[in-house]
Amino acid sequence: MCTGKCSKVIAISLYVLAGVSIICNIILFFPDWSTKYAKLDREENGARITDEVKYMGGVIGGGIMCLIPAIHIHLTSSNGCCANRCGMFLSIGFAAAGVVGALYSLATSALGLSNGPVCLFMETPTSVQGWGRPFLNNNGSYLGDSDLWTKCIEPKGVVEFNLGLFATLLVVASLELVLCGIQMVNGLFGCICGTCGGKE
Repeated sequence: MCTGKCSKVIAISLYVLAGVSIICNIILFFPDWSTKYAKLDREENGARITDEVKYMGGVIGGGIMCLIPAIHIHLTSSNGCCANRCGMFLSIGFAAAGVVGALYSLATSALGLSNGPVCLFMETPTSVQGWGRPFLNNNGSYLGDSDLWTKCIEPKGVVEFNLGLFATLLVVASLELVLCGIQMVNGLFGCICGTCGGKE
């Protein structure tokens, strides 16, 4: 496969992954599929949305910072073969920006999984209910013990909700990281060795 066709495959894959990343991050603002928690959080009635969601790793990192390289890479490969060596050289820089974005999304997703969600919980059966992060200091060990998930009273099913979406973001960011890394190497080959079919 020539460098241009490889770039096209990478660009189309990045479009899909960036879209999934943005959608997952936006959905994370609405635990229990309700807008009331985002509204309460915005009105500063205490934290109701997990901090890592507000870092917007899926929108900024896995979304926009990977979407911009995807557009450039796609335009560079628009003729089936690479437009020129300069375009392939520029794709290296754009792919590097995509790597940074994917790393940001990967880091925020991993932190979101490790620290757990914000929820209404009781530390002990005799304690008062309060909003907070019951799994913050257990290094993600709650992930393997679903019995602990019942500690969160509200929003309903927030642990599973966060777990599913942050895990999806983690996988998407990993794939974006790999694809942008491949494009950096592909761009280097396209720049040094020339485009396929002898076209410059």
